[in-house]
Amino acid sequence: MSSGHRIAVYGAYGHTGRFVVARLLERGFIPVLTGRDAVKLRALAAGYPGLDVRPAGVGDPAALDRALDGVAAVINCAGPFATTAAPVIEAALRAGIPYVDVAAEIEANADTFAHFADRAAAAGTAVVPAMAFYGGLGDLLATAAMGDWTSADEVHVAYGLSSWHPTEGTRAAGRVSRERRGGRRPRFTGGRLEYRDDASPVVRWDFPEPLGARDVVGEFTMADVVTVPSHLSVPEVRTYMAVEAAEDLAAPGTPAPTPVDGLGRSDQTFLVDVVVRSGGSERRAVARGRDIYAVTAPLVVEAVHRVLTGRTRATGVASAGALFDAADFLRALSPHIEVDGPRHLTTPDRRRPAAYGA
Repeated sequence: MSSGHRIAVYGAYGHTGRFVVARLLERGFIPVLTGRDAVKLRALAAGYPGLDVRPAGVGDPAALDRALDGVAAVINCAGPFATTAAPVIEAALRAGIPYVDVAAEIEANADTFAHFADRAAAAGTAVVPAMAFYGGLGDLLATAAMGDWTSADEVHVAYGLSSWHPTEGTRAAGRVSRERRGGRRPRFTGGRLEYRDDASPVVRWDFPEPLGARDVVGEFTMADVVTVPSHLSVPEVRTYMAVEAAEDLAAPGTPAPTPVDGLGRSDQTFLVDVVVRSGGSERRAVARGRDIYAVTAPLVVEAVHRVLTGRTRATGVASAGALFDAADFLRALSPHIEVDGPRHLTTPDRRRPAAYGA
């Protein structure tokens, strides 16, 4: 349990923000509800009597300062993060408090590392981007799988989603990212991000049960290409997405997630299969769970708890794997996420896709 710290949640009324508010309360924190839309904040607060409501637009530094006054940390759940991350980080640095966000936007996360690393380190505070299903979970799994290796040749993160019903926030963030990269697709190879105009390959990935062999979109590049190489010496980081989920995301008519239980979770399930390869050896770790948006809440709240209790390995801008004991962090996520591994293999196993390492 926490010690009753007040935690600002920026974008508290959003789909993921609501899960975060509920999880903070479960852990004994006191959420402070903030964001750009005062009407939505008040509507959310009606279900949480006694919680502070502090509207603040990202273009109003004074309002952001008032929103963060007296809080121990801020969690940014408001995308697109290309718009919100920098102003909220600036406010957090002025307040001298940790900042954590759930950004899946590759460029926004890269900007956070590029623009705030020195200042956050000088301030002695933590700035943790992509502390979410995309970016954070894959980084934790890859870091745990690396174990005592100091470097590796490749990291592969395969996402086996039963479906992907995107929120409007996900769609908006995707539009911003596509505009920033001129419609090109990114991939991380040779130790750097590059942008390509060709179509992503489709390959076969043999997931653990219950998924089994599935077609996946290769080089379906997610935030892991920023978080993983930010601290692990790996020149190739590839991410893959189940074809069905990629088609859901691309289809304009795919509905938003529908709650099916008392926690507000959807019936969408996930399996994340991570492979780290060095020479002729492989190490793997697997995570299973339900609802990619809901599961972000225990990830980000556990991160805040560890930062505030001093269970960190660094200050400044750092990804989950760099900042925390990855294996211990993953164990703490039970029962929200089931983790298998890491397993160490002397030779690559049969789950290697056709385009593996290509």
